[in-house]
Amino acid sequence: MSIDRSLRGKSSLERHRNVLSRAERVARLQDQERWDVDQSVLGLPKIAHRKGKAGKKKAKTEDAEAGKAAPAEAQKPA
Repeated sequence: MSIDRSLRGKSSLERHRNVLSRAERVARLQDQERWDVDQSVLGLPKIAHRKGKAGKKKAKTEDAEAGKAAPAEAQKPA
């Protein structure tokens, strides 16, 4: 039997949200230096909030393969 969604751990309940709260938008605008304290919190500009994707693993280079192959050959008995 599976566990109910409401009983899962906190980390599994956190999800990517497309919509930021007003306070989060103001904080991001302040970080980008696009918002002053004197401005109104109404009519804030849109903020891009994208979820980062995991990158692909880098392919092994020939140098790395050659470096790993050389010690392996040295360990072989003659």
